[in-house]
Amino acid sequence: MAGHSQFKNIMHRKGAQDAKRARAFAKLIREITVSARQGLPDPAFNPRLRSAVQAARVANMTKDTIDRAIKKASGAGGGEDYVEVRYEGYGPAGVAIIVEALTDNRNRTASDIRSAFSKFGGAMGESNSVAFQFERNGVVRYPAGVADADAMLEAAIEAGAEDVASGEDGHEVRTGIEDLFSVRDALEEKFGPAESAKLEWRPNVTVDLDEEKARSVLKLIDVLDEHDDVQAVTANFEVSDAVAEALAD
Repeated sequence: MAGHSQFKNIMHRKGAQDAKRARAFAKLIREITVSARQGLPDPAFNPRLRSAVQAARVANMTKDTIDRAIKKASGAGGGEDYVEVRYEGYGPAGVAIIVEALTDNRNRTASDIRSAFSKFGGAMGESNSVAFQFERNGVVRYPAGVADADAMLEAAIEAGAEDVASGEDGHEVRTGIEDLFSVRDALEEKFGPAESAKLEWRPNVTVDLDEEKARSVLKLIDVLDEHDDVQAVTANFEVSDAVAEALAD
């Protein structure tokens, strides 16, 4: 496993998720806000909002909190006006990094992200400076217990998915960008709500890192990931199981 997914697994082992719950909730609420403003404030008629609401539920956010976020977003003068921005750059060891953010102040966020890259031995680049090293796909995730690998593969193919990876951590269904929500809806008819359904960057070329270099890259990714405006960080590094175990200690 490579990049951001691997980083998340390492941080989960360290128990960092509990400490970051408040920040995670704030980011989920921001996604709900933007989704509600870009379409109807009803998850049944707004595919992106439905995905945002489902992600909030998976994170154990209360229904009242979710409803308040939707109502605030759809009301007159409903708070901050967030815009979607993407930053790209190189971290230590030449690792390519994509940072996706929702911000109400582009200048502030760009300055903070540039400073983080610089502080940890990287450099923020221009738009599309590293995107060519990644592919953009839809990804629908289910826990392992909802179906066996064969059943999920069959259902995903029928729904129009491109690929499925199943393992003890769950099922990961990959789709084309335009097919994400139609595949999700078809799978939900058979298996119930997905854990998540969203667009993600996937590296098509990776950089192998030893423990020392991986620690340097993870320090940068951790700082980027903790920024209030940042929604997702993706990197094209890869480490061995032994290095991953060492990083989790």
